[in-house]
Amino acid sequence: MEFNKNRPIYLQIADYINENILLEKWSEGERILSVREMSMKLQVNPNTVMRSYTHLQSEDVLHNQRGIGYFISEGSVKKVQLIKKENFIETDLPDVFRTGSLLGVTPEELSDYYRIYLEAN
Repeated sequence: MEFNKNRPIYLQIADYINENILLEKWSEGERILSVREMSMKLQVNPNTVMRSYTHLQSEDVLHNQRGIGYFISEGSVKKVQLIKKENFIETDLPDVFRTGSLLGVTPEELSDYYRIYLEAN
């Protein structure tokens, strides 16, 4: 995994976990890699992974079963969608609208490009 130096690594790891949940690579109730295993896989400090797991626990995306490990919480898909959607609407979408406005891109054009994107993916 390549990290963006402009964003905290623990949040990028949380995004990686959230994306795997949304892509249904990891199911609700499934055990995920231990802190040590994840740190070795991503080649980061275990404390950084622990910070990611703690962050995701605070959002009820993960839960810890003491002595067993971390698991994807029930309802996590909807929680992640809601969190990511709010972030997109508050952070990313205003940038898209601003850039589109500066370039003269109309809402109809955006809609057309979005449809093309959906068809290709």
